[in-house]
Amino acid sequence: MKNYAFLVLTLVSVLSAAQTTRKYSNEFLNIGVDAAALGMGNSVVSHTADVNSGYWNPAGLVNLEDSQLALLHSSYFANIANYNYIAFANPLDDRSAVAVSLIRFGVDDILDTTQLIDDQGNINYDRISLFSTADYALTVSYARKLPLDGLTYGVNAKVVRRIIGDFASSWGFGLDAGIQFQTKNDWKFGIMARDITTTFNAWTFDDDRLADIQNAIDGQNQTVPESTELTLPKLQVGMSKKFVFHYDYTLLTSFDLNVRFAQNNDIISTSFASINPALGFEFGYTDLVFLRAGAGNFQNELQLDNSEDLTFQPSLGLGFKYRGIQIDYAFTDIGDQSAALYSNVFSLKIDFSIFR
Repeated sequence: MKNYAFLVLTLVSVLSAAQTTRKYSNEFLNIGVDAAALGMGNSVVSHTADVNSGYWNPAGLVNLEDSQLALLHSSYFANIANYNYIAFANPLDDRSAVAVSLIRFGVDDILDTTQLIDDQGNINYDRISLFSTADYALTVSYARKLPLDGLTYGVNAKVVRRIIGDFASSWGFGLDAGIQFQTKNDWKFGIMARDITTTFNAWTFDDDRLADIQNAIDGQNQTVPESTELTLPKLQVGMSKKFVFHYDYTLLTSFDLNVRFAQNNDIISTSFASINPALGFEFGYTDLVFLRAGAGNFQNELQLDNSEDLTFQPSLGLGFKYRGIQIDYAFTDIGDQSAALYSNVFSLKIDFSIFR
């Protein structure tokens, strides 16, 4: 019965999100990629400059000198859910670059017990089957330098595929756009606008399969939910600067503001928009070893006594780079400060210059 209830609650919660406009939609696209960025509290929109820029800010892709490949894997909820990411980027010339990336967030091998009890009321364990619920996002990115020195722009076209076994599935499409600007004294600024077209998801449902769970929970899931879902635009604005000490030591500092055009529990919240700051630091030694720290996801969390406490999500990170191969690690949700979706993340980045 626990597995059956889990199935029903999964379908109710996910399918009920298929409304016209939602505060939280396609949230798996907000988790982030690259352990180096996650270790800095995700405050990288102004200085991202590698294959992972296709996610954070495609304008940064123009900084590529050669092809790059990125991989990431992370498990959540005691290994129940898996998050995987792969990306490839390639410079076209000295002024433009392209990238393609794929993200999958899924829960596999869920027990489908809708047929456990037959029409005569008999329990038959042979009637149990397995299914998966998974979210996919394929993104194609393009970036180019503008005539103004230090100014670059980039755009993303993304296709979103979401599947809940054979109960329901959807296709979605959206666009992102970003810019970066570097001043002569090395200050960097960035803007990333996500889902500028209000990313559209169109759902289809298997009526026969939905009928199997129609009355599983009284008063819920009685009708097929709406078949369209719109993801509201989001804006990320950031600035950063790298300081060099004695040639061998560097300190990268960054600050971002994450803006959602909806009211929620962010530290700054209005009926028009909610704003959440993020801070990040990276200490480097000879461009070989990196120590990182960050803080973000500042929330006014409502307590049981109706008071509000300010919570945040701190993070730490460690990186190692040698001859075009970079391995990064991020540890976040330290001390259970917030309900983060991840805790330990590893990522790998390979620069193809090592093969030349």
